[in-house]
Amino acid sequence: QVQLVESGGGLVQAGGSLRLSCAASGRTFSSYAMGWFRQAPGKEREFVAAISRSGGRSYSADSVKGRFTISRDNAKNTISLQMNSLKPEDTAVYYCSARPASASVYYIREYEYHYWGQGTQVTVSS
Repeated sequence: QVQLVESGGGLVQAGGSLRLSCAASGRTFSSYAMGWFRQAPGKEREFVAAISRSGGRSYSADSVKGRFTISRDNAKNTISLQMNSLKPEDTAVYYCSARPASASVYYIREYEYHYWGQGTQVTVSS
């Protein structure tokens, strides 16, 4: 079992930056693959970025590629999402997710994740 708590959301102007963090409980954080998803009003939750348990492999959705960077610090049980060049269409609730992983892989489908945080709101004004 792992508990996830996101932070760092807020209101920012288009073109600005935010850094989201996700703190995980538990002593086996380094055995979990992690991901970020988001859900905009009236839309389904969508994949944003994922990272393997070691941090050696990562993947981002085309919509955020080149603007968002996922990273993790296994010593601190945290993952981060650095978001640059934000656009109004990035406005959403952002969720951190986790699942046990037996190899250095990442997961991009919502149903593949076992644990979810409560979400943090990101609002980008035009």
